Amino acid sequence: MDDEALPLAGIRVVEFSHMVMGPSAGVILADLGADVIKVEPEGGDQTRTLLGSGAGYFPMFNRNKRSICLDLKSESGLQVARKLAARADIIIENFRPGTLARLGLGYGALAADNPGLIYCSAKGFLAGPYEHRTALDEVTQMMGGLAYMTGPPGRPLRAGSSVVDITGGMFGVIGILAALERRHRTGRGGEVKCALYETTAFLVGQHMAQKAVTGEAAQPMPVRMSAWAIYDVFETARDGEQLFVGVVSDGQWKSFCDAFDLTDLGDNPDYALNNQRVLARDIIVPQVRALFASMLREELVSKLDLLGLPFAPIVRPDELFDDPHLTASGGLMDVTIPGGEGTRLPGLPIEFDGQRLGLRHDIPLANQDAEAILREIDRCN
Repeated sequence: MDDEALPLAGIRVVEFSHMVMGPSAGVILADLGADVIKVEPEGGDQTRTLLGSGAGYFPMFNRNKRSICLDLKSESGLQVARKLAARADIIIENFRPGTLARLGLGYGALAADNPGLIYCSAKGFLAGPYEHRTALDEVTQMMGGLAYMTGPPGRPLRAGSSVVDITGGMFGVIGILAALERRHRTGRGGEVKCALYETTAFLVGQHMAQKAVTGEAAQPMPVRMSAWAIYDVFETARDGEQLFVGVVSDGQWKSFCDAFDLTDLGDNPDYALNNQRVLARDIIVPQVRALFASMLREELVSKLDLLGLPFAPIVRPDELFDDPHLTASGGLMDVTIPGGEGTRLPGLPIEFDGQRLGLRHDIPLANQDAEAILREIDRCN
């Protein structure tokens, strides 16, 4: 897609952020066409050098951005930051509460010179008794009930991705785009705040509603009472090849039983309706497990695909590099990671006018675009 045709072409974002939540908001806006200037401390964002599970944070969430390094404790660095903010449509920051305000880079100070500014703060908590606490994705997964729901009883387990950081960033983008639309009507900017804890609460809201409806607290996912009898991971004939299968309607149940010659189950009127099958799960599921354990996964996949039933082979994230759908559809974006090696990482999961959003700027080196950015703000003086 031509740069000028991108939805947010012409929108300038200045991002004072690190780790995942702020950068995830920034990369969404960047992929959508905004000019995102990432402000890093001198020497570069420390997220660049994380090890272990943090090693993928910077490469995944900082493409399509330009980098400038500033010392915000110096007057010269602050002067550049204020110039950038004065010409920005959007600011994103995820420092601890009050940090940027103490430097004169809070919403009130910047909006005085730029009343159309949209200022998004990504925090641990929205206003309330917890708002001054330090939070991380894992902290709020634990205190917000998500880890309880993910792990088996007595063993809370964080989700296998920075799901709250990323989803929290997405909610920040929703707020930013809503403020941008209001600015189109009124000319007025505004302050948007998104937070990890409230995002976690939103994610587990369905389980809170379940308690309100049924009177019983939701059980952790590994021991929950499923809404459907066949909605589980099954072993297949070849060791290590597992398959998730869901049968979620009465019509699907009939098709499933016919296709797999489960006539005793399919013709039994006691199992004709979904809720009947849920209550008879201890009878139905062992028979299906035994059948699937005698078949190869590729055989099951072929059959389930023809039936149009929900299914999914269980795969590791690294296996997605060679996923035929992502490869054919442009779902993986070519980028250069530290050390100069090329790889492919998932793009924004959106199509515009039948096209995926692509790479305009590779992952920047620290301070890579400083000279160009400084020339731009000097020209505007």
